[in-house]
Amino acid sequence: MDKTTAILGGVYGVIIMSLVLIFVLAPAKTDAAHQPDTTYGIINQFNPNLKGSLNLADLFAKSDEGVVQIIVRKSNDSSIDRDIGSGIVYDTNGHIITNNHVVSNALTIRAVFHDGQSYSAKVIGTDTFADLAVVKVDANPEIFHPLQLGDSSKLRIGDEVAAIGSPFGLTGSMTSGIISQLGRLLTPPDASSFSIPNVIQTDAAINPGNSGGPLLNMQGDVIGINTAIQSGTGEFSGIGFAIPSNTMKRIVPVLIQDGHYKHPWLGISGTSIDPDLSSTLELSVQNGFLIQDVVPDSPAAKAGLKGYKEIKTIDGVKYKVGGDMIIAVDGNSVEKIEDILNYLQDQRSIGDTITLKIIRDGKTMDVNLILQERPNRAQ
Repeated sequence: MDKTTAILGGVYGVIIMSLVLIFVLAPAKTDAAHQPDTTYGIINQFNPNLKGSLNLADLFAKSDEGVVQIIVRKSNDSSIDRDIGSGIVYDTNGHIITNNHVVSNALTIRAVFHDGQSYSAKVIGTDTFADLAVVKVDANPEIFHPLQLGDSSKLRIGDEVAAIGSPFGLTGSMTSGIISQLGRLLTPPDASSFSIPNVIQTDAAINPGNSGGPLLNMQGDVIGINTAIQSGTGEFSGIGFAIPSNTMKRIVPVLIQDGHYKHPWLGISGTSIDPDLSSTLELSVQNGFLIQDVVPDSPAAKAGLKGYKEIKTIDGVKYKVGGDMIIAVDGNSVEKIEDILNYLQDQRSIGDTITLKIIRDGKTMDVNLILQERPNRAQ
């Protein structure tokens, strides 16, 4: 699938590359906001979904109790080095949502609440493909103040948002900004060939240690979980990414019940078609997805989808050409790979039959395909 370079984030010792994704988990040794014009009780005249908007101070007061700092030790070293992330209180049973990359390979995990109280936590479910995890704290239900998961499908570019977490280990920190784009692809660090679809892009400042913390709308609903930044230095440069709340709603209950989430899988790789690529390769369409490789024994292979027939070199660049071109899935037009991935994650499950409209050798046809579970390791 479409790949995005991902680098684990840290305060120290990061590999500096130009425009790489930094998953914002901070190894730490120690523990100017954009003010919206809306006030409590005002209905946004441009977006009627935004009722009862809070100012930033009230938003923080409402939400801070539902955010925890996650402290992870991944070795028995007695030094003070540890990894720092954030978490979202999910329910009064002690379940806390965070990122998988925050708690992966952890020997010990502690959750520190807003009042400074610290509790041991254990992992009960992980999903490397969506970079989500659930940990559980056994404590009095009165200490848990769950945050409500909002509807990320209602987000619009320009909506105001705020992030709460522990950047660089600084607990209870809040930043604000806007939704700067929707529907991005993000590659988790432990499954580099599978992209997380439909990711939220924001300019709210997110730094190492924010991973696993909430991205909130101005009503205090969680509309995303902060996960990564795009940066050339390892620190925030204006582009952050959050896994949408609707993805969390679909996956988190399954992680709590089963410990694992089964993602639907096609078993193809290739490239999105745009007008430039279409012109270069002399394709019959300007948008869609060009299949280059089909994984043996995958749903795509069983349905008879075809990969590239030959490799052409054009202006010194090699292209795999001649494969099927996907232009629609279940009647929904496909302009790029994101359209397929978003549809599968949000609306389809293992065992579902989908219909792909493809172009093969100049002819348009429908191909039915039964979705299978994505393999444990990217193929």
